Amino acid sequence: MLQGVLLLLVLAGCGRSDTADVAQAPGEASPARIEAGRKLFARCAGCHEVGPKAGHIYGPHLNGVLGRKAGSVTGYAYSPALKASTLVWDEANLAAFIRDSEQVIPGNKMRFMSFLSDRQAGDIVAYLATQGGTQAGQDQPRP
Repeated sequence: MLQGVLLLLVLAGCGRSDTADVAQAPGEASPARIEAGRKLFARCAGCHEVGPKAGHIYGPHLNGVLGRKAGSVTGYAYSPALKASTLVWDEANLAAFIRDSEQVIPGNKMRFMSFLSDRQAGDIVAYLATQGGTQAGQDQPRP
């Protein structure tokens, strides 16, 4: 009987969700998760930029996104839903938005059908956490 209970506990732990890894403080992500997120960000790069010369494409640049109020970067034409949102981006809600933006902020204009797992969305957030705040000129649309 005791062996059966221990086996169930072990199996339950093996099936846990990776969402526990998503809600890390920005500096706590492993280098492997950050690198995985950098590679996955290629899926986002058609619409978003990060880095010293980042600007807006179809979506706003994502430098310094964590801790920022949703819909607040100047120079980008956000949807009314995002502008009206009171959400401040943290690791958990940004990962959820990456997974299903319409569920987090209904009526927003981001459409991303990538079928990412919770782990992959968390990896992207870990990478974005390494992309600091904006620099002068970064809040301008791309020419």
